[in-house]
Amino acid sequence: MGQQVCMGALLKCTFGIAPGALMVLPINRVLTNIPDANIMDSKPMANILPFVMCQSLANPMVAAATAAAMGALVPMPCIPVTVAPWLPGAPTVLLGNMPALDNSAKLMCAWGGVIGIQMAGQFTVQAP
Repeated sequence: MGQQVCMGALLKCTFGIAPGALMVLPINRVLTNIPDANIMDSKPMANILPFVMCQSLANPMVAAATAAAMGALVPMPCIPVTVAPWLPGAPTVLLGNMPALDNSAKLMCAWGGVIGIQMAGQFTVQAP
């Protein structure tokens, strides 16, 4: 397993302009100072915050703005659309009955972006 991911981790989308943050609600009942994430912490706007601007032509807002600009790419505000959990996770470590989220997991956005973990949010594992 790589590094355990927790609240405040920095995320990067392949079509985003800037890193975003991971928000983890304390519902997994893990006794640590900062809530740890599992693969189900993938809800847009609740867990996955925007990456400032989106550059994907699969995003209807970007496609419309680009068409209006005669084909010159026009980034538009990022609104993540994630509908599946993070994959693969750490199947041998369960948090809230789901695999823990480690820094090698990826998440797909409906607009074609691949979201990865740039900084896990913690660097050591503390015993409760």
